[in-house]
Amino acid sequence: MRFAALYALLLIPGAALCGQDQKNGTAPSSPAAVARGLETITADDVRRRIGIIAHDSMGGRDTPSRGLDLTARYIASEFARVGLQPAGDSGTFIQRYPLPVGRPGAPASASRPTAPNVVGVLEGSDPALRDEYIVISAHMDHVGIGAPVNGDSIYNGADDDASGTAAVLELAEALSQPGARPKRSVVFLTVSGEEHGLWGSAWFSEHSPVRLTNVVANLNIDMVGRNWKDTIVVIGKEHSDLGATLERVSRANPQLRMQPIDDLWPEENFYFRSDHYNFARKGVPVLFFFNGTHPDYHGPDDEVDRIDAEKEARIVRLIYLLTHEVGNAAERPQWNPASYRRIVRPAGSGG
Repeated sequence: MRFAALYALLLIPGAALCGQDQKNGTAPSSPAAVARGLETITADDVRRRIGIIAHDSMGGRDTPSRGLDLTARYIASEFARVGLQPAGDSGTFIQRYPLPVGRPGAPASASRPTAPNVVGVLEGSDPALRDEYIVISAHMDHVGIGAPVNGDSIYNGADDDASGTAAVLELAEALSQPGARPKRSVVFLTVSGEEHGLWGSAWFSEHSPVRLTNVVANLNIDMVGRNWKDTIVVIGKEHSDLGATLERVSRANPQLRMQPIDDLWPEENFYFRSDHYNFARKGVPVLFFFNGTHPDYHGPDDEVDRIDAEKEARIVRLIYLLTHEVGNAAERPQWNPASYRRIVRPAGSGG
């Protein structure tokens, strides 16, 4: 993509870019810098990252497992490489949480091992807004080892959710480019235990290193590497003005050839089945990027060679531009009042 086109696509409403904060040394934002960040999001990088996360050596990344810990260490090393601030336990990127007692498959005498989330923060460039946050999340776990199919018993979860985890890493690298950080800060979060009941995100929502009242949005990415070439289902668009913001960014950037569409499966209640829900129930406006299931879902054939990395790279670019729009806006996203009463108030009041 040529830089001239990129300059044009970055001139989206509300995405004013801020100058340098000399005191804290943050680089000045500019259309050229934001464009350079966008250019770092490539299909080759997406495919390479998914290949690492969904490799047989990770053993399907069950919670808990050695492969999950290896995945967490890989993600933490990437967060460190791009210069994020660690926001886990004891000055590290890893946040550990105790697994539920009596979880399926655990021996009756089992202790409560600690499972990992990985948390890094990119400080915003504006002194007035850097204490507000956007959380970009995905789950790094999958279902581990299962019944063999054609001799393959490792359920690698390339789409579910190595694709989302790779997207978080791509966004961390892109937004960390000099001059490409938005005014608000960004938390990059990969959680575990999603497949067993949203364990990691539930813990994070109760033990967040930043105040959830200062989190203006959660953009959750769970399965974005398969199915339709030019559309992506975005669940939750109708519940806050994040949906209108996303539509505006999409319309302003037709060269991405990626149309966000509404939930196609409301009867499946996907809004309540991925990690964004643990933010929504706490009052954080959310969007959930999701390409839907497929015949390889939770099976050994969810492999890297079935991922459409070129399509995913365009989705990640759309989320990158959305992050700038939300991160630079004068006002934080607002709930639809009826949705707030239905989703947040019952969760907070117990009924």
